Amino acid sequence: MATTVSITSSYSGSFAGSYVSSALLSGNTIANGLIEVKPNVKFKEVLKRVELDGIVANSTCDFADTSTVTLTERILEPKQLQVNLELCKTPFMSDWEAISMGYSSLNQNLPKTFSDYFIGLMAEKVAQKTEQDIWSGTAGAGSFDGFATLLTADTLPAGQDIAKVAGGVNAGNVIAELGKVVDAIPASLYSNEELFIYVSQNIFRAYKRSLGGFQANGVGANGVNAQGNNQDVDIQFFDGVKVVACNGLANDTMISTLKSNLYFGTGLLSDHNEVKVLDMSDLDGSQNCRFIMRYSAGVNYSVKEDIVYYS
Repeated sequence: MATTVSITSSYSGSFAGSYVSSALLSGNTIANGLIEVKPNVKFKEVLKRVELDGIVANSTCDFADTSTVTLTERILEPKQLQVNLELCKTPFMSDWEAISMGYSSLNQNLPKTFSDYFIGLMAEKVAQKTEQDIWSGTAGAGSFDGFATLLTADTLPAGQDIAKVAGGVNAGNVIAELGKVVDAIPASLYSNEELFIYVSQNIFRAYKRSLGGFQANGVGANGVNAQGNNQDVDIQFFDGVKVVACNGLANDTMISTLKSNLYFGTGLLSDHNEVKVLDMSDLDGSQNCRFIMRYSAGVNYSVKEDIVYYS
């Protein structure tokens, strides 16, 4: 059965030649290089962790092996996913772009302007869904376990699994809540340039508002540079640690770790931008046109001891 196409149109005046969709969340995690991307993973890839302890000892005349090497592993296994849509050309025959479909009753084509736009919209929707799944996905139909799901099921070191504040994060408590995360970061990671605090949009907004200043809270009534909230505060750090908003994180959620500890696995990166279009008229005589995407995606982390999870 073809995907339902609903067209609302006055069909008067000249056609502007473009379509507009609602705003989409950007897939900022991958686009901005916030985690490690592992392409060309056909089935599974092993994430090796090496621990080396006790390597320094008092000098002697003999060779004395005193170190301990421990190898552990986690598995990155991208899930096979697909998008299958089928549109009937008939509803377009009475709309703005009917002429661009051709005059033949047998060889109708989808309006090129719409077809091009629809292909781009599909790719954007997949990017949006992938962004959400990277952080908050669960292994149901059309999804995969995200970092929050994996961390919830795992056991983190004492003090690194932080319960969110009652009532949620707001501009009045965001400084204290971010402070809890920074205080829980292992000392060995604090000065590492790859260290991030990945925060949900509501926490990022609360932090920006608090920097604008208000009464006795935040940084004072006048805010950064004494400009209050009438400015765009360029948020980059909290207590020396990089802060980035991740659109896929659920409200009141933060994850702090090294960028190199978080992995996104897939087959070919180009699969996420390729949409195949199959006109069915020459195959079954129908007026249908099929749009197809197939790709793989999945995430995992390698060292849970290097993660602070606030949820």
